[in-house]
Amino acid sequence: MTDYQLRQREYLLQISRAMTSRLDLPSVLRLILENAAEMLRGQAGLIALRQEDGSLQVQASYGLPPDPLHVFAPLLTDIPAQAEREYLIRWTIPNLQMKLSLVVSAIGLGLRQVVALPLIMEGNLIGVIYIFRSQGGAFSANDRQVLASFADQAAIAVHNARLYQQLAREKRRLDAIIQNSADGVMILDPQRRIRVFNHALEEMTGWSAEEALGQPCSRVLALKDRQGEDICETTCLLLQPEPEEHLYVEGDIKRPDGSVVTVGITYSPLYDREGRLVNVIANVRDITRFREAEEMKSTFVSVISHELKSPVSIIKGYADTLRREDAEWDAETLRQGLTAIAEESDRLNRLIDNLLDASRLQASAFKLELSYAQVDKLAEKVVEEFRTQSDEHMFTLDFPPDFPAVQGDIERLRQVLTNLLSNAIKYSPRGG
Repeated sequence: MTDYQLRQREYLLQISRAMTSRLDLPSVLRLILENAAEMLRGQAGLIALRQEDGSLQVQASYGLPPDPLHVFAPLLTDIPAQAEREYLIRWTIPNLQMKLSLVVSAIGLGLRQVVALPLIMEGNLIGVIYIFRSQGGAFSANDRQVLASFADQAAIAVHNARLYQQLAREKRRLDAIIQNSADGVMILDPQRRIRVFNHALEEMTGWSAEEALGQPCSRVLALKDRQGEDICETTCLLLQPEPEEHLYVEGDIKRPDGSVVTVGITYSPLYDREGRLVNVIANVRDITRFREAEEMKSTFVSVISHELKSPVSIIKGYADTLRREDAEWDAETLRQGLTAIAEESDRLNRLIDNLLDASRLQASAFKLELSYAQVDKLAEKVVEEFRTQSDEHMFTLDFPPDFPAVQGDIERLRQVLTNLLSNAIKYSPRGG
């Protein structure tokens, strides 16, 4: 073996190590071309990589002006599909030298010889490397042998760089999804320290990501139950001897400004292949409004139950009294009893209408019947109705004589005024 061949082998080993240690794809491609051209005493080179649609596109060049690279497209046609590694020496592109002549005549470059070999990874063609000479003789069998060995290592380097590129792209996409999620997302290490803290959690907790990263989860999300007990020290997933696949907890967190937010957190452990805990992913949702709505609903049910019970009790009391067979009632007593039953029935009907309205509001089916209403006249009618119900309070109307008509739902406006007056009577002292 000649000294030149020995130097080629040593050089090949050195640059192969350098290529496999790099993960930046453009850097890897430049290194491949520069060293391949130097090894084969070439003056220029191209690398074309297969795209997702199956086509080959030039991804890097050496010793060539960048603008006319598209004119090398003829070299990328008729690429043999069969590209097994053991047949690399015999692998050729049909009429490659003739295609080079067409390219050279189009751009006026002094390229005379070309050699091309495929980049193979796991039996798949991932690209082709081209080396050009503008002087010297044709590429020899030894040159092809050296380039074949080099292409073998180059394919590994390109494959690794593409995987790294894909991984980096997926990480950026995942980071964007996490940061822009409407729910809070937090990732913990096995020591319960925060490693990822997204924007929604910043808004929710009042902690910035910079402040939260590296902190114990129990400090940033110091969950308390309704009795004020520390949930983090009792229910934490990482404190369990055999953590469940998922754990859901609810609790209150106190923000730095003193306000309290109620959250629901789903913890999901992430294990490696050996079953060791790697991370815990926490999905945090602000349920403050939901909790308030539940409490309001509970209060509403309690109040409405009491309100419904009152007229029903009065109606039943009068009805039971009037139907007694052992008593004879005079006309005035009958009139008073039946009037009370009618009034309480109307009251009961209004309560039921209120319930139906609340149901329509919740179902987004509540509609207003808009027209022009004289609010002063409407208020006068409502006041007259209440004057007959209470002789312990004073009712005063004070509208300017030219009070204009307003657009609104007359029945709903009546309902508003009725509720206001009813509450005023209920909570005003005698004579008020």
